[in-house]
Amino acid sequence: MENSEEPAFFATVSHPSRCEGTPSAGLVTPAHLSVESSAGSVERPPVPPTEVTILRQFLAAGPDTVSGARLAKQLGLSRVAIWMQLQKLIRQGFVFEALHSRGYRMTKTPDTLHPALVQAHLNGRLRPSHLVCLATVDSTNSEAERLLAAGAAVPLVILAGAQTQGRGRRGRVWHSPPAGNLYSTFVFRPRLEPARLHDFTLWMGLNICELVANFAKLEPGLKWPNDLHVQGRKAGGMLTEARVDADQIRDLVFGLGLNLNGRGADLPRELQKTAISLADATGAPLDLNRFAAALIGRVLSAYDQFLAGTYRDKFAELWQRYDVLRGRAVSVTQGTRTVAGTATGIDNEGSLIIRLPSGRSERFRAGEVTLSREAAPAV
Repeated sequence: MENSEEPAFFATVSHPSRCEGTPSAGLVTPAHLSVESSAGSVERPPVPPTEVTILRQFLAAGPDTVSGARLAKQLGLSRVAIWMQLQKLIRQGFVFEALHSRGYRMTKTPDTLHPALVQAHLNGRLRPSHLVCLATVDSTNSEAERLLAAGAAVPLVILAGAQTQGRGRRGRVWHSPPAGNLYSTFVFRPRLEPARLHDFTLWMGLNICELVANFAKLEPGLKWPNDLHVQGRKAGGMLTEARVDADQIRDLVFGLGLNLNGRGADLPRELQKTAISLADATGAPLDLNRFAAALIGRVLSAYDQFLAGTYRDKFAELWQRYDVLRGRAVSVTQGTRTVAGTATGIDNEGSLIIRLPSGRSERFRAGEVTLSREAAPAV
C-alpha cells in the first residue's frame, strides 16, 4: 500500500542500446516458473506443454470427467504416462478424483500462482510473448528491467505472489506479503510519442475496475490518478514507468498490485482502516490463477485499443461509471501547497479538475488527493 503524491506516469531517458536485442533462445515457450526470489540469475525451466494441455482439458470439462485414454491418445502418450503427469500435478497442489470406467475429475486447484494453470486459463484470450510466474521477487518492475536488458520479447508479463521490495510511487515501499495477493508487471514497446501517454494509467485503471466488477461482482472505483477502491478503501494501485529514446517511448512498464485474497487483519495496523482485499469485500477467496489469466487478457486488450487510438469513447463511458471523486469535496497537495475544492472530473489530458470555493476551476496533472474527511486546510 502507498499513497499517491505524483503522476502515475513518469519517464526516464536511457541509452538506446540498453534494452534492445533479439529474444533469447530460452524464450521458446511463453511461461516460466521460479519458486525463489529472483535477482536476474535464477533459471526458470519452461512449463511443459503437456501439462498445459492436460489442464485445459480438465478446465473445459468442468465438473465432468476426463478420460485418461482420450488424453493419452490426444497427447501420444501411454495411460501410465498420463497417470504420472497427474501424480506430478497432485504434488503441486491439484486434487483429482478417479472414477472407475469414467476417468478423472479435477476437484481442487492450487491457491498459489501456477504458471501452467494460468496458461491453461488463457485459452481463447490474448497471450503475451513471454510470461513469467514467480513465487517471490524483489519487485516485478525490477524483474521486468532485468529481463528487458537480457532481450526478452514483448509483450512481457511478470506475475508474483509476493515482493520483498515492492515499489510504489515516489520510491515508497509497497506492502507485498505472500498472502494470496497478486503483483504484476506488463511490458510493451509502443514506439509512441510521450505525449500520447497522458491518460494511459487512467485507461488501464478503468479496465481493471471493469475486470473486478465482472469477475468479483463488486462495485470498484478509480481514485485519480492510480488507486483502485472498493467499499471506500484501497484495494490496489498502479505504477507506470517509461524509457524514452529521443521523441519516442521505447519501453513502457505498467505495474499493478492487487489485494486479492489477503486478510485485512494481517495488514499493518496503520493500513487496516484504509485498505481492503477483494476476498474481504466478497466474503470468499477468489481463484488466483483464473483471475491472473483474466487480468492478462484484459490488460493486453486494453493496450491494443490504446495503441490503435480506439479507446476514447469507451474511456468516457468507463470514467463516468468508476470515477470515485466526482462531486466529492477533496484537497489536492502538491509539494507544500494544498488546494481544497470539489472534484468535477478530468480534462482531455487526464488532469483532475477542481472547482474552488471562488467558483474558479483549477487543473492538476499531479498531486496527492484526499477526500473531505481527511482534507487539509488550503494554503
